[in-house]
Amino acid sequence: MLTGRIEEQKILARKMSSGEAELIAVYGRRRVGKTFLIRTYCKDRIIFEVTGIHEASFKDQLQNFSLALQAAMKSKVPIATPENWIKAFHMLDQCLDDLPKNKSAVLFFDEFPWLHTQRSGFLQAFEHWWNSSASKKEHLKVIICGSAASWMIDQVINNKGGLHNRVTQTIRLLPFTLAETEQYLISRGIRLSHYLILQLYMAMGGIPHYLKGIQKGESVAQVIDRLCFTKDGLLKGEFKNLYQSLFTNSHHHETVIRALAKKGKGLTRNEIIAECGLSSGGTTTKILKELEESGFIAPYIPFEKTEKESIYKLSDEYSLFYLRFIEHAKATGAGTWIRQSTTASYTIWSGFAFESVCQKHVLQIKRALGIEGVLTEVSGWRYMPPKAKKGAQIDLLLDRQDKVINLCEMKFANGEFVIDKKYAEELENKISVFRSETKTKSAIFPTMITTYGVKINDYYRDIVQGEIVMGDLFK
Repeated sequence: MLTGRIEEQKILARKMSSGEAELIAVYGRRRVGKTFLIRTYCKDRIIFEVTGIHEASFKDQLQNFSLALQAAMKSKVPIATPENWIKAFHMLDQCLDDLPKNKSAVLFFDEFPWLHTQRSGFLQAFEHWWNSSASKKEHLKVIICGSAASWMIDQVINNKGGLHNRVTQTIRLLPFTLAETEQYLISRGIRLSHYLILQLYMAMGGIPHYLKGIQKGESVAQVIDRLCFTKDGLLKGEFKNLYQSLFTNSHHHETVIRALAKKGKGLTRNEIIAECGLSSGGTTTKILKELEESGFIAPYIPFEKTEKESIYKLSDEYSLFYLRFIEHAKATGAGTWIRQSTTASYTIWSGFAFESVCQKHVLQIKRALGIEGVLTEVSGWRYMPPKAKKGAQIDLLLDRQDKVINLCEMKFANGEFVIDKKYAEELENKISVFRSETKTKSAIFPTMITTYGVKINDYYRDIVQGEIVMGDLFK
């Protein structure tokens, strides 16, 4: 069964019944469920499927293609391996000619970028086949899928050659939201409280393949111990595989991820260059773009600033969790996570992780505030003054068309959050500095986003203008 993916299913439904040939490009990070979505939704329509082999040779990819053709034709006799991709697609056409044409038929190319080995001519042959043959067959729906998101965008979606403007639909598959994560766990017979689901989400994100590792009857501590701190745990060695399978020269990408993991408040492009020892040219731009399109980092445009002044943050929950707790873990096995959760490192991590989760659920936050229909610009803001003055950073601002700015404070706690004198002064300083430096004429509504709500006291009454609790993020 498919969990969530409502909009994606609507798109696929329209394309399956369009009466025209369709070229659909699906991309998203590794383990996010792209293959499962296509195989499950299109299972009765797939007449041909081939999956590229990571780092395989030109010859092996062609042999893999011929075996896929043999399976599609249900032939017991092996099919000769084609000499090149032009002949391979000619053989595919011959196979298609023998199949019925009275209903939509899906040709599924999974891990499409891996099929395009160096100097193989695969992409050029695919372009020629689509333009000269496949696009003329109204019943054909060609779906190409890849985890190397940047490659898919550069080489397919924004192709300047034979595929220019040929893709009829793109689908970027994102991790599950909190609500979809809850639905997915329920579909597997696992029922946990919102607080426990949130803790799991902060550690592994909404990645279906990771969530699949959760077993019935386990506590959060048991799940994390088994998946992250045992020798054969699913997430113990995932980090290296994750980046090496997606990016050429992946050590550069890992360096950026490690730098951002140390700076929860984010880094500008120039700060990333300085931290990582990168050049200021196109290489850095390419690395940041690849990481962004694959969903590992996210740029946030500061309030009243331009895209060039974006602050980049690590948005992949698992990568942050791995670098903070798994990579250099000395303890292993049962009880490891319980011990970790009493440390200062846990407190710092949980704060940043919760902020990241909230920033991915802005739609739910707007809905809870009753401003879903109000045009809103989402941003952050930071002020770094001379040493004599006090700075300020705001990680989530909702600048509304109705002349109100929700200044959001995100706080993770295992009970009611208490605004004490010190924190009240800090919050008042943020508001004062923000108003002074931006000269905004909008009303400022300090808005608390917490797990279990904020304890009502004099500070709460004096400052807070809006409140959102954990449950709102699940709606």
